[in-house]
Amino acid sequence: MAVVEREPKTDSIPPWVIAPVVLLGVLVLFGLIYLVSSSRDETNTNLSVNVNSRRPDMERASVPSNTASSDVSSIPPTTMPVTNTPGADYPVPARNVPGSAGTIPTSGTVLIEAKVSTRNGSTQGARNTRFYLLDKDLESILSDADLEPIEGQSLTASLALATADQGRYAEFYRQAMSALKEHIKYTGSTDGAGKAQLGSVKPDQYYLFGVARTGEGFAMWNSSVSVIAGDNALNLTPQQLTQMPARSASGE
Repeated sequence: MAVVEREPKTDSIPPWVIAPVVLLGVLVLFGLIYLVSSSRDETNTNLSVNVNSRRPDMERASVPSNTASSDVSSIPPTTMPVTNTPGADYPVPARNVPGSAGTIPTSGTVLIEAKVSTRNGSTQGARNTRFYLLDKDLESILSDADLEPIEGQSLTASLALATADQGRYAEFYRQAMSALKEHIKYTGSTDGAGKAQLGSVKPDQYYLFGVARTGEGFAMWNSSVSVIAGDNALNLTPQQLTQMPARSASGE
């Protein structure tokens, strides 16, 4: 009797099992590809949003310089002129800068024009006449100095007479001018046209005094004046000449 040998059994996977496994593997692979792709799109979207959110700030930072300058120039200028002090980083009020237009003066300039009236009614400039601005009235100054007036004259008239004729009344003139010295704040002499200018005068109330001599006569100005900052024009009223008393034979 012949013996038939059987082949040994081997384990094998059935074909119906392989197909689902391959399909599942394909599905898993596509799933992974989809997830990776979605992640990249989200990253790109977030990056785009961030860039767009920063763009306005970058645009504001890159405003042209001429726009800024036009905004500054549209600001109305201050009505008070200013000047910059060297070394300072802030404006300060200008302080009467010579030759500067539009500055606010802090002192006064006194322009004096003096004339005398002659006997025939005409007027002429009080030439070479010295004027004084005093801080006190003349009569009080001379009275406080205990001066004795020239006979028949007030103290003010005595000084006018002594100024016109210093040779004759030298002693009174010396004493009177010594008393006036501490009260003289500003002084100046007229030119050939009878004009004088006093500069850098502090605004205040003063007493003006001046004596002009012409020939054998003299004219006197003695009045209160107010000086303000800026230009002050003193067109003095023409004064009538007073005849000086004749000298006696003895020279008195």
